[in-house]
Amino acid sequence: MVFLTDFLGAQIIDADQRYVGKVRDLIATSEFTYPLVIGLLTDARNKRMISWDLVKSYGFQEVVLSVKKADVKYVPAQENMLWLARDILDKQVVDTNGRRVVRVNDVQLGSVDRRLVVVGVDIGFRGLLRRLGLEKAVKFLASLFRLNFRHRIVAWDVLDPVRSDSPAVKLRVAHNKLAKLHPADIADIVMNLGPKDRAAILSSLDEELAADALEELDSRHQAVILEQMDPRTASQIVEAMGRDEAADLLSELPDEKASELLGLMTSEDASDIKGLMRYPEDTAGGIMTTEFVVVPRSLTGEDCIQHLRKVEPDVESIYYIYVIDEDQKLCGVFSLRDLIMANPHRPIDDIMQKHVVKVTPDASIGEVAALMEKYNLIAIPVVDEANHIIGIVTIDDVMERILPAGLKKRLPGVFR
Repeated sequence: MVFLTDFLGAQIIDADQRYVGKVRDLIATSEFTYPLVIGLLTDARNKRMISWDLVKSYGFQEVVLSVKKADVKYVPAQENMLWLARDILDKQVVDTNGRRVVRVNDVQLGSVDRRLVVVGVDIGFRGLLRRLGLEKAVKFLASLFRLNFRHRIVAWDVLDPVRSDSPAVKLRVAHNKLAKLHPADIADIVMNLGPKDRAAILSSLDEELAADALEELDSRHQAVILEQMDPRTASQIVEAMGRDEAADLLSELPDEKASELLGLMTSEDASDIKGLMRYPEDTAGGIMTTEFVVVPRSLTGEDCIQHLRKVEPDVESIYYIYVIDEDQKLCGVFSLRDLIMANPHRPIDDIMQKHVVKVTPDASIGEVAALMEKYNLIAIPVVDEANHIIGIVTIDDVMERILPAGLKKRLPGVFR
């Protein structure tokens, strides 16, 4: 195995065995899956490097060039290149296979057609000992006592940089590997980072995924992360959250910050969220969401399906479909299963349950929970004084308030 620390501080010798300089860093291009080493940095202050094309051979703490010292041409090391020691060594990265944050103690290199490529990072104690010059001694002692002294290597193709606003952005990985993880796994990884790093990771993700991951955290941590984000990015992520989650989160922020984020949202979304923020958090109004499905009473089953496809493409979870009359008042409810199983030509009026279990915005969470348990409901509508539906409370929001955090984390995904 060859490692970055085998090169750092190594002497560079020309074709006549004359001293040229020392290796301060290895410079690579990250245009490929595995970054390709393209030069030896010899002058960090002036950012000058020797092209890898001039390297004839390399061994422990020595690099031999194929040309004489007088013929060595230096080229600039660009900031947008990957500097292995500066950008990777001692940095935190995400091991997307192990779903964890790790610190890089060394960088493993592989030889391909006489060129070096980055193949992985050493995250173990052995890598740290190598940098201190103690690896061989400890390896010898381990062999005497028949102790295991393995490398702890994580392959490059499962790594993702933590900071997208630091030199590690030169990895050009844009968190595409991290984006393949479940939001709950991303949330666990994010919680192992500092506030700025948390914000950097979430800011780099698709806003929908970032919103899903943010919803897995408690509101206190959500607020701290948002404070570290660019306001426009933060507003887009909050806008992608469920309305109830967004309202809870903005309530945790200082009024000035919450107003700033609301001002960057669309007027419709901002209005919905402001409306939810008016209610006390321990009431049905305080935990309800304004994302629900309503249909007119005049439709048939087939009409209803067509209507849903047209007007409700953004509703993430459809528990029940609520029916309103000509005066926009709640008059019925049926499940998606009821709709699918019904004759498509049958009027909704015949499908729906006309007795609707409902609550008012000031109902306590205990009252809501009791009704859900009594009638075996997944969601319950919230109505105003005129019987207009203004939101729904889902079972996951009720359980979040009444169950301990540890038990909530163990619930099936459908309830979180």
